Order: sequence, then structure tokens, then C-alpha cells
Amino acid sequence: MPTLNYGKIVDADGNPVLRLVISAVVVVLLIILFFSSVTTVRTGHVAVLTLFGRVTGDVLPEGIHMINPLKSAREVSIQTQQIKETASVPSSEGLVVGLDTSLIFKLNPNKAAEVIQGIQPPYEETLVEPTLRAAIRSVTAAHTANALYTSAREQVAAQIQSELEKELAPRGIVVEKILLRDIQLPATLRASIELKQQAEQESLAMSFRLQKEKQEADRKRIEAEGIRDFQRTVAQGISDQLLTWKGIEATETLAKSPNAKVVIVGSSKNGLPLILGQ
Repeated sequence: MPTLNYGKIVDADGNPVLRLVISAVVVVLLIILFFSSVTTVRTGHVAVLTLFGRVTGDVLPEGIHMINPLKSAREVSIQTQQIKETASVPSSEGLVVGLDTSLIFKLNPNKAAEVIQGIQPPYEETLVEPTLRAAIRSVTAAHTANALYTSAREQVAAQIQSELEKELAPRGIVVEKILLRDIQLPATLRASIELKQQAEQESLAMSFRLQKEKQEADRKRIEAEGIRDFQRTVAQGISDQLLTWKGIEATETLAKSPNAKVVIVGSSKNGLPLILGQ
């Protein structure tokens, strides 16, 4: 049995009891080692492993992982991000145009290690933003200000996206969409463009009215031709004998009427009876 000797715990042979202390230390070290070997990667992120500051090339997806306790994990987001850029860029005729753009992009998880190793963080400021500015200036310089404001807007966006994909895809950046939020032209140019568009709209409206009037004139002409043809057909079927016969029938009908009347026979121009009512 251990006995108390001047404040020290000793066993029956008089040696210090260290086994319990050593066991406790070993357990604590094992716990520390275990937790050092477990890493958790958050949703929407990947972890790049480094060993003594050197990128190993290993990339961990989201979730819980067991790793070498000597390695450290560096998380990077692979979620879709947005960069807004407002720039004053030249057009093909030398005018300065204000352009507000938004770049929708994300990190390619398969190249996360290359991004961490080859691009100074944050990679958005080091690589993406300067490349976006250069692409905007390069594309807009090939278009007139009028085209940027009207017909070529979608074409400009597609060309900027193509330039960005060519530059950023090999570096591990996935370009999802480029949006042209707003284009600001010089006030005088904008006013002239708006006047031109208004004149074009008025011209289209006038063309529509003229076409409508022409269609109405064609309708009336066709209607008049139909009436004329009808009258011609009817006139060809009416003779003096027919008119005389219809007059006799009408006279007979009136003569049978109970109303008071005076019938003068043979007094009219065509020889039909002349009926005078009282």
C-alpha cells in the first residue's frame, strides 16, 4: 500500500508513483493529436492542404476529414461571387462612355491549389478585377458610342465575357455571366440619339397610318366597283315593258284599296291610269 512520506506519494518499495501521471499525459497528447488530425470544411468551400508552408496539391471537399496532423488546411470559397465595376471607357470615335458592369464568377475547385499557390490573395483583387477592366476597355474601343447605347449592347457583353473566359479560365476562374447594368453617354450625344429614335418612331407611325389609309381606299374602291357592277346588271335586266307591267300591277293594287280616290284612265305620259286621292 502507498504511504505518505514527507508529502510525496510512494509505493511499497519507496519509488514515486508516476504511472498514473504518464498515462494521463499520454491520453491528453492522444486527444490533442486526434483533434489536430480532424478538419471540417464548410459548405460552399474547399480546403487546400499545405505542409510546412508548401502546397501539397491535395484539395478537400466540404465535410469532415482526417488529415496528417502536420498539415494545415486553408479554406477558399467556391461559391458564386459578384464584382461590380464602374469605369469610364473610350468608344471607337474617342468619346468617353461611363459603363457599369457586373461580373458573376466562381473558383474552379479542381484548380483551387493552383490559385492558392500562384496568385497573391485575395485573388479577386489581384487577378479578376484588373482583367475585367482591361477586357471592358478593349471591347468598347471597337464600338461607337451610339452602338453601345442601342443595338450592340448584348454583343458587347458577349465579347467581354469571351475575353474574360480566355484570360481567367486557365487560371482557375469560371466566368458565369457579364452584365452591363448601365451605360452613360455624354449629354449632347444622348440627346441626339433620343431625338433620332423619336424621329424613327414617328416615321414608323406615319408609315402605318399611310398603309391603313391605302387599305381603306382600296376597300372603298372595291365596294364602289361592286355597287357599279350590281347596278349595271340590274339595269340590263329592266325594260320599258317590265316597268309598264309593274305600273299596271301597282295601279290595280291601289284601285282595290278602300281609300277614296279618283282614277283617270290614260292621262299619264306612259298611258297608265292616274290615281288621285281625295
